[in-house]
Amino acid sequence: MMSVIVVAAIAVSIALGYRTRINIGLFAIVFAYLIGCFGLGLGPTDIIMMWPLKIFFIIFSVCLFYGFAIVNGTLEKLAEHMMYRCRKFPHMMPYAIFLASLLIAALGAGYYTVLAFMAPITLLLCERTRLSLIAGGMSVNYGALAGANFVSSQSGIIFQGLMVNAGIPQSTAFLNSLAIFASTTVIPLIVITGFVFFSRNRSAMAESLSDIAAPAPLDREQRATLKLTVIMMLTVLVPPVAHLIAPDNGLIEFINSKINIGLIASVFSVIALLMKLGDEKKAIAALPWGTIIMICGVGMLISVAIKAGTIDQLASWIGASIPAILVPVVFGIVSALMSLFASTLGVVTPALFPVVPSIANALSIDPMVIFVCIVVGAQATAISPFSSGGSLILSSAPSDKGHTQVFNGLLFRAAPLGFIAAVLFNLGLTFLA
Repeated sequence: MMSVIVVAAIAVSIALGYRTRINIGLFAIVFAYLIGCFGLGLGPTDIIMMWPLKIFFIIFSVCLFYGFAIVNGTLEKLAEHMMYRCRKFPHMMPYAIFLASLLIAALGAGYYTVLAFMAPITLLLCERTRLSLIAGGMSVNYGALAGANFVSSQSGIIFQGLMVNAGIPQSTAFLNSLAIFASTTVIPLIVITGFVFFSRNRSAMAESLSDIAAPAPLDREQRATLKLTVIMMLTVLVPPVAHLIAPDNGLIEFINSKINIGLIASVFSVIALLMKLGDEKKAIAALPWGTIIMICGVGMLISVAIKAGTIDQLASWIGASIPAILVPVVFGIVSALMSLFASTLGVVTPALFPVVPSIANALSIDPMVIFVCIVVGAQATAISPFSSGGSLILSSAPSDKGHTQVFNGLLFRAAPLGFIAAVLFNLGLTFLA
């Protein structure tokens, strides 16, 4: 009975958040308190201790460092330069948009930040080149998603934290995160290629964009920020990769054991402040507080669900009711349906990732396959106009007519196309793994 109440609480939190536009995480905290204290007999301190402190610290520290690149305009200027260099190749514009969004997000801007400044530029370029607004929207959305999934960027870090909390070793979580990044990079490229080269829009594109004005060069602070970002990424990535290559090397193992992206980002934030690369208050204000509250609040409710035995019961039901070979595909479909209305980072992955290890062990499935299928499915439909990402693209439409066109295109073309591609990919991954 208590498990049913917890599942209902998660659903009600999502529904209330969607209906009221109040952060889902706040509703989740309320339900975690009421169910945990008055339904399971836990103490208030026990509920407070369920706040996922490790995930909170990592998101906070990493996003604080990357906040300097956002505040001083480094990432936006880099995007402008990349778009300018593709001005003479309008047919390649969807790929340029995708790769620019991917790179900027991988450098730490995060999904929503990239959409916030790339979506308006992209849709204006679409009007100028007569490229389909939907093709442009898909390119910027899936590029931002894939880049944010990189192991040292916002979503990739969150995925690793959720996996570790679910009982996956850190080194395995790192490899799983790499697999998620690779998968969510390849699928959109295939989808975009099919959409662009097999649509009537291609013949209507303008011949060139040679009259676009050249953007201003990066200033001293922006160049220094970019260099510091690259150094930070190398500091985080080189030791674990070296440990994978040489697992028996004692020195590498020692260095890798001391690497923590949250602590390293804190060090680089202090360096950025000492170099005067941005305003501290503005960098703190630029933190994705809404996302942090949503992830941590839902995390508390998921912890209550674990205490109530909900996760174990769900795992047992899936293991008994669904053929083992189809379990990853079913997870992908469920996450895709959830993502039509809910956040991948704040709701879908915190709700589904904790179930994966027990199901994978019971059915002898590689957990990586299920993790990948969940994210692939969720991000396939994240372009829905009802989701947070899709609504950002919709709000960037350059006119009322464009608004209607983008809404219909996102809902009836982009989301279904992404869903079909995700199901086919997950089927292939499941049978080949």
